[in-house]
Amino acid sequence: MSLVIVRTIMAVLHRWAGLFIALFLIIAGLTGALISWDREIDAWLNPSLYLADSGGIAGVGTPAQSLALANRLEASDPRLRIKYLPLSIAPGHTLGMTVTPQVDPATGKNYKFDFNQVALDPVTARVQATRLWGEFSFSTEALMPVLYKLHYSLHIPPVGGLPLGNWFMGIVSLVWLFDCFIALVIAFPNLQSWKKSFSFRLHSGMPKLNFDLHRSGGVWIWLLLLTMAMTSLSMNLPDIVRPVVGAISPLTPGQYEQRQRRKLPPPPALTREQIVTLATAEAQRRGWTSPLGAIHYSAPFDVYGVSFFAPGQDLGGAGLGNPWLYFDGKTGAAVSEKIPGSGSAGDLFMALQFPLHSGRIVGLAGRILISFLGVAIALLSITGLVIWTKRRQAKSKVQAQVR
Repeated sequence: MSLVIVRTIMAVLHRWAGLFIALFLIIAGLTGALISWDREIDAWLNPSLYLADSGGIAGVGTPAQSLALANRLEASDPRLRIKYLPLSIAPGHTLGMTVTPQVDPATGKNYKFDFNQVALDPVTARVQATRLWGEFSFSTEALMPVLYKLHYSLHIPPVGGLPLGNWFMGIVSLVWLFDCFIALVIAFPNLQSWKKSFSFRLHSGMPKLNFDLHRSGGVWIWLLLLTMAMTSLSMNLPDIVRPVVGAISPLTPGQYEQRQRRKLPPPPALTREQIVTLATAEAQRRGWTSPLGAIHYSAPFDVYGVSFFAPGQDLGGAGLGNPWLYFDGKTGAAVSEKIPGSGSAGDLFMALQFPLHSGRIVGLAGRILISFLGVAIALLSITGLVIWTKRRQAKSKVQAQVR
């Protein structure tokens, strides 16, 4: 097969792959540029979820304070159970918790709530705001969660418990990943013209500049595009990526992999206070200096998770994220752990996916870069659509003249 035929086939593959993924990459790119700052934008739009009406008091922020407020909330409404609880409260801020419904003994089903996030004033213990995260709405409370879900699932609802939106965006990411290599080959037709693949014809008219923005722009940021495609694939289709990675390098079992899911889970045998005590002792044994950051409870698997981080670093600062220790909710026995930088090469690869995708691996500079990259991804998709439209129009014009 001649080189000309190969390049023709690759051009066709690039064209159809691009047409398939373009719209979805525009959505993912623009939403990604915004959700790099989701916490900051959300706090600006919805201060009641973040800033305490009382103004807070100095000294608030110990695990005991968070635990006491959590117990008080659950006692005030036994229908709910706290799923995620920060163990520190910044002065002047609310205590923001994620909650889940308990099982109704009368029906054997979960109680119904119109919220899953609660913001408590730590001074008055008053619920000052609630929100149903993930609800599709045009309210200011829903804006950032809606953009977040659009980014990774297009807000396509699950069907029969199957995350169809995640799977679809995973397929888009897979096509994008392969297209990255196809586009790179097309961008370098031969060794003699390699300079053209990096240049922009700024004064040669809009059609040529549009072409260069698409081709040369993609070449300049190719490695970043490849990273985004790979990390998107890994996070949207973990059930496919993990076995592939595990076949190359053994993966440490996760906190839920070797546990049976419970349909109607009863309350845990151990309290949050007991788990915090166990986690504190284990952290001291390991010589960790980071404070307790949050406690999470998964009722279906009866597993507690305790994370260690400084206030405001729940998503992780620069690096691979925060360490987690997991405990059995009945016995307190160690179940699993996630320690940044530890484990096999496969564990390290999987741990890199979110920090790389979000840019948080290099802190603030990475988040800024991801915002620019999101816009660039949308621009590459738009310029590609323009090229295809112009060529299609030109072809139609020629065919009309022939007739």
